Amino acid sequence: MTNQIEQQLTKLKNSYTEDELESFLRLSERWLRKNEEATFEAWAEAMVLQTLSLIDEEEPYWTFVAAQLYLAKLYEQFAIMRGVTAEDVYQSFPQQLQRYTEAGLYHTDLTTKYTTQELAELAIVLEPSRDTLFTYIGLKTLMDRYVVRDYTKAPVELPQERWLVIAMTLMQDETVNRLEKVKEAYWAMSNLYMTVATPTLSNAGKTHGQLSSCFIDTVDDSLQSIYDTNTDVATLSKYGGGIGVYMGKIRSRGSSIKGFKGASSGVLPWIKQLNNTAVSVDQLGQRQGAIAVYLDVWHKDVFTFLDLRLNNGDERLRAHDIFTGLCLPDLFMETVEARGDWHLFDPHEVREVMGFSLEDFYDEEKGAGSFRTKYAECIANPLLNREVVPAIDIMKRIMRSQLETGVPFMFYRDEVNRMNPNKHEGMIYSSNLCTEIAQNMSPTEFESLVLEDDVIVTRRKPGDFVVCNLSSINLGKAVPADVLERLIPIQVRMLDNVIELNDIPVKQAERTNLRYRGIGLGTFGWHHLLALQNIQWESAGAVAYADRLYEEIAYLTIQASNTLAQEKGAYPLFEGSDWQTGAYFDKRAYMGDKWQALREAVAQTGLRNGYLMAIAPNSSTSILAGSTATIDPIFQKSYSEEKKDYKIPVTVPDLSPVTTWYYKSAYFIDQNWTIKQNAARARHIDQGISLNLYVQNTIQAKDLLALHLHAWASGVKTTYYVRSTSVELIECESCAS
Repeated sequence: MTNQIEQQLTKLKNSYTEDELESFLRLSERWLRKNEEATFEAWAEAMVLQTLSLIDEEEPYWTFVAAQLYLAKLYEQFAIMRGVTAEDVYQSFPQQLQRYTEAGLYHTDLTTKYTTQELAELAIVLEPSRDTLFTYIGLKTLMDRYVVRDYTKAPVELPQERWLVIAMTLMQDETVNRLEKVKEAYWAMSNLYMTVATPTLSNAGKTHGQLSSCFIDTVDDSLQSIYDTNTDVATLSKYGGGIGVYMGKIRSRGSSIKGFKGASSGVLPWIKQLNNTAVSVDQLGQRQGAIAVYLDVWHKDVFTFLDLRLNNGDERLRAHDIFTGLCLPDLFMETVEARGDWHLFDPHEVREVMGFSLEDFYDEEKGAGSFRTKYAECIANPLLNREVVPAIDIMKRIMRSQLETGVPFMFYRDEVNRMNPNKHEGMIYSSNLCTEIAQNMSPTEFESLVLEDDVIVTRRKPGDFVVCNLSSINLGKAVPADVLERLIPIQVRMLDNVIELNDIPVKQAERTNLRYRGIGLGTFGWHHLLALQNIQWESAGAVAYADRLYEEIAYLTIQASNTLAQEKGAYPLFEGSDWQTGAYFDKRAYMGDKWQALREAVAQTGLRNGYLMAIAPNSSTSILAGSTATIDPIFQKSYSEEKKDYKIPVTVPDLSPVTTWYYKSAYFIDQNWTIKQNAARARHIDQGISLNLYVQNTIQAKDLLALHLHAWASGVKTTYYVRSTSVELIECESCAS
């Protein structure tokens, strides 16, 4: 054991100063005097705990010491298991892959689609030194939650092997320079320049689970559609997907059923049914399902809906495990500003009396369009029942719920649909569980039951059932390394391959995935990057930087999808899209020779993907990659990451006497600057952004209202949680990328 400890200390000497190492040696010597007969693994574990106790704002580097000690312990354990030395633990990769494929832990594609020679060549690509890029919490997160485990739940896969297996899985069907593409994907992930979505990170190369993050369904106003949706939601939740459900088409409480007035119970019973599904159908035994339900602000059941998650009142009217989202037209926000009256309608009665569905319209221009015209027609028709309330009263109920529960999420439907590049093929009614996905939606329609050869066959006309395929750039590492031009093309290819490889158990979702080939390339580490660039969050410089950076990311992403279309073909619904007509580029005022050339290339050869960019919450994967979450500011400079079985001290990335002045807590930042930044970057994101608003629990209603009005007026498409200092919120695991 002494020799092993000396070897490890020698390695540490290469990374830390004499003073740093001396303090660590003192800790080690004290422990060894008390534990003379201990194993190397016991020493390493003890030293991890000792170094973690030293992590604070003054000495954040101790997290890397702890990570290296944890790695040493892992290598020793794996060396024994694999019958090699700790230094050679990675060299047995092909043999381990074969062994665990035969044991049923890896998918057989890894050993049947790659030859023995190819596996040997890929094993050489593995870079053990990149394990040292992890912080302790990042390494522990990867090993505890994502690597392959055997049937005793012991890990049998090391960090670099997880990256390579993901790369091999996503590139398995490439036909040209396949191994080079595997190596590029491995380079991107192993350097922590990007992360894949949690389902891909968890399931790629394994024998079970799908690769997409979350899904969005539209419920029609029929008993069949309601129950079919519940079945589909349960099926997807079982396989680890988060679900967004639009229920705005369902008739309100007191509506008629087959002519019987007052018979309907409204949306509440069906939401409670979904709530039970979320609780009872857990995600592979790891956590309960996660479902967000969206409703229109003009729906008669809106007040009941807004109270669903409150902690007081009639429990029969509550659904505490459902996340709520509200679909808001421009006209409502204008009416709130003007302190005018708002009319609530029953969508079923609107269809019966008016001959159209109000939710099927949006304002094509700011201040003018189809929705406000149809809404005015509804108001003018005396045959329509309605409830008239001050719009500000609804807004008060929204804000009360947000300060108590963090929800509802805000979905500004007119702006979303105006900027939808595929409006030629449909409508976007709502977003997903984390508010960053905006793609065409429509309900699946039940047609008939047919008896064929003594088998009952159900026939349904498939609607657009949205699928989210996500990954994210680690801005804090990729931008300083100046690798975006190399990174984004391989990232887009990886995402596009997820579409081909995924085995989605709901067929209409599979169909939608192939029709639009939608992906969501996002980012995290924004605050980390600002600190590295010495840019204050609350500054015009941060807003301008967001504009410049995300324009560059947008250009490279569109270019990568265009290049992929030239190789593999455009998505089936490209003709007539804003991409094809050039309207996409006009709406965003993309000028200059570079953009003009790209516009012409897209029009001529198409895009591989109908939707391209979306910024997800990705809190867990940002921890793994050692950066800050999404486009959010930090909570605080040092904190403890707590789970059921541990509490680990953490500091923000690259904390130093220089960067400390650029790390300011979210709860002390003027949120108007956050909104300005997101308005700047939203111009370049074709879908949405998971935008949290951080407020003190003492915030006045007028100030929170002003933030919402600012976000809407700025062209922000959605806002996610209102994170009050008095509210504990559940992170979205499904959309982490």
